[in-house]
Amino acid sequence: MDVNIPNVAQSKGKTNVQHLLSIPVIVAALGYFVDIYDLLLFGIVRIPSLLSLGYTDAQVSIIGASIINWQMTGLILGGILWGVLGDKKGRLSVLFGSILTYSLANIACGFVQDADTYKILRFVAGIGLAGELGAGITLVSEILPKRLRAIGTSLVACIGLLGAVFAYFTVELFDWRTAYFIGGGMGMLLLALRVGVFESGVFSHIKNKKHVKKGNFLMLFTNKDRLFRYLRCIGIGVVTWFVIGILATFSNELGVALGIKEPVQPGLAIMWCYIGLSLGDLSSGLISHYLKSRKKAVLYMILFTLVFTIILLYAPINTSFIFYTLIALLGFGVGYWAMFVTIGAEQFGTNMRATAATTIPNMVRGTVILMTSLFVGLKEYIGVIESVTIIAVICFIVSIYSISSISETHGRDLDFLEDD
Repeated sequence: MDVNIPNVAQSKGKTNVQHLLSIPVIVAALGYFVDIYDLLLFGIVRIPSLLSLGYTDAQVSIIGASIINWQMTGLILGGILWGVLGDKKGRLSVLFGSILTYSLANIACGFVQDADTYKILRFVAGIGLAGELGAGITLVSEILPKRLRAIGTSLVACIGLLGAVFAYFTVELFDWRTAYFIGGGMGMLLLALRVGVFESGVFSHIKNKKHVKKGNFLMLFTNKDRLFRYLRCIGIGVVTWFVIGILATFSNELGVALGIKEPVQPGLAIMWCYIGLSLGDLSSGLISHYLKSRKKAVLYMILFTLVFTIILLYAPINTSFIFYTLIALLGFGVGYWAMFVTIGAEQFGTNMRATAATTIPNMVRGTVILMTSLFVGLKEYIGVIESVTIIAVICFIVSIYSISSISETHGRDLDFLEDD
């Protein structure tokens, strides 16, 4: 397709609102909406879908955790694939390719009849889902003026994260198979919207420069400074998926361990978590803009999450209403997801930016494999609350250290390259 680079003078003449409501920002937000819908759909339909396939309650927990791990493995591998392609071929190639992959996989999930096929399809869906956020945030970060970067990327996340709420109500209104069909169908419709999106001018400037190494994933590991930047970026986001992947996803088991009489529904917990996330993501962008600091905004959000994690695990909670309220507050606390991905994009040069920004969130999602494995392995010996506490301590130490030690990127010019 033809690539249209916006006229610089026209770009400078735009108001803040025109920048924030431009086609790339809107399409990135809608793309992330569908991405989140499809990413979290299995977590919402995990119990009803596996029960309908004939598995027992005991099998649902084990098989469900295994399928989540397959999906997260796909996200890790897909993050590398789409990240490299994003830097070699352009941000738009990833936006088109990833959505086609996960849309077809989700449609196929509507026909699944056994756990093994389910694992494979969620693995393929994971590969596709890995490309959406990183490419979208990279594109928006490079197109928007640096003064609006935090607000723009947070706006994308705020709208996108509501896909989880839509997924919950879709499952409530229809059966789980129809919910997969709807997700795949929305993805296919999005492809038509993306035709009018233009490529980032910053990337277009280096696209045809053959002497510039673009999308070399191994470059992240060949330089000590670059490697530690990369690891710190991953570490910042670990707490987010502790809340989503453990506290919300396994909330039914947590509810029993806390002595809550009414059954806690994971689908409902995930929905409330993402309502909080959506509000938190918008707030973190505004806080960062006001403080002129990515680091302070994210650190405050992590500390907020720490306080409410302690309350959730150790304060007397008697009703599911209080539990869902705390999950929503925890969702708000980890609502620095877009900010964390933006930090990842801002830390690296144009020739490595998509690779970093796409792999970083998926490496974080991949840590759920370790978390769920640790959770399943420990809970039989020391109990659910104690297992979750151990995971929480590890995650908070990693995230607080990472955000405290990484360099500030607020207002950084993104027109630079990574050396060999």
